[in-house]
Amino acid sequence: MRKDDLKYMPKTQTLLGAKGMKFENAFVSYGLCCPSRATILTGQYAHNNGVWTNRNLPNTTDGGWEGFKARGHEQDNLAVRLDDAGYSTGLLGKYFNHYQGTAVPPHWDRWFANFTFEYFDYDVNDNGTIKHFGTGKRDYLTDVLKRQTQQFIGGSVARGRPFFAYVAPLAPHGPQTPAPRDQHTFDGLKAPRLSSFNEEDVGDKPPWIGSQPVLDDAQITRIDAQYEGRAETLQALDDLVAGVANKLKNAGALENTYIVFTSDNGWHSGEHRIPSEKAQPYEESIHMPLLVRGPGVEAGSTANSLALNTDFLPTFTDLAGATTPEDVDGRSLRPLLEGSTPATWRTAFLLERGIHPYAGLSQDAERLYGIRTSDGRKYVEYSGGFRELYNLKTDPYELLNSYDATSPPVDLATRLEALKGCAGATCRAAEDGP
Repeated sequence: MRKDDLKYMPKTQTLLGAKGMKFENAFVSYGLCCPSRATILTGQYAHNNGVWTNRNLPNTTDGGWEGFKARGHEQDNLAVRLDDAGYSTGLLGKYFNHYQGTAVPPHWDRWFANFTFEYFDYDVNDNGTIKHFGTGKRDYLTDVLKRQTQQFIGGSVARGRPFFAYVAPLAPHGPQTPAPRDQHTFDGLKAPRLSSFNEEDVGDKPPWIGSQPVLDDAQITRIDAQYEGRAETLQALDDLVAGVANKLKNAGALENTYIVFTSDNGWHSGEHRIPSEKAQPYEESIHMPLLVRGPGVEAGSTANSLALNTDFLPTFTDLAGATTPEDVDGRSLRPLLEGSTPATWRTAFLLERGIHPYAGLSQDAERLYGIRTSDGRKYVEYSGGFRELYNLKTDPYELLNSYDATSPPVDLATRLEALKGCAGATCRAAEDGP
């Protein structure tokens, strides 16, 4: 789900946005499932947590659930820190790609993890027991996760324990199967026709994009059908958010609970002639929705400071009074949530991409590093030598690559070098400036 998909979730906008804070500039450093989720749970950039891909390649430990586990992250992550602080911890939904459903990781008190990409006819590891859900209306995954989350909240409140629920629905991920009640909600809906849609001239883009032909009618029809399905799957997700908020209210816990709504990566729908997929340095892949409601958060407020997925762990440990690991790259969003303006805050963040195995996508064979600044500049270096430079203030859809080898952006390149090898406090220093 990318930032502009939020328009299809009116309940979420009302319950969280209008009653809390909307972050206009929330991003992920690497717009791909596993690396982004690893960053959320460790508070580290991919180059520090080592999870670069969605699947572990032979003789490596750099991807998927296997990579996350092999690198020791199941022994120290967000759930571990909150569990040690006395919180009841629950994961409900997707964990990592290629999680086999064979084990319950330590420090999760409630475990309800699906391990296939289906909305019906799927299996779940329910606290160590494999359960199958079929094709009936009540088996629809998003609705099942809503009920399970509500039960977890109710049980935690009844026991008098503070709780942390990591709720990770599949929607709007493919195969984009809407709940039966939401079918045909958006019949005929078309993907946004941004200026970058089926871009007229891609000669200034990386070679793999520059060689893409103009999207034909059949491809555009598929893009629109997929977009319609994405919007329809978000309706049940909207219901899930409302159901969680209502359960908290009925349990008397709404005013004492933070609700954080975000996504792990975006999606391309024809921009720059990219018919689908993600993991690009462009805004469609990295610009996320982020809404936060909770104690001390002013209703209807907006934050314009840069927020990153490295920030979730230190934010939650800060709010919970738990110990924050010293090797965390991010920072607590608490000052922003409380309406204060920190003396220093990041003015840039690192973009990364590893080699990940998606057959047929040539761009995935090339690593990249980039920097995106708060004043809208973006500079990207590809391992093959190609460079991109955009000014998002004047070119928000990234149509004009203004990189000139005879006059490279020395300031951005210097800051990028510092970010590539940063760790912990040095990441925050490099993000802040100069």
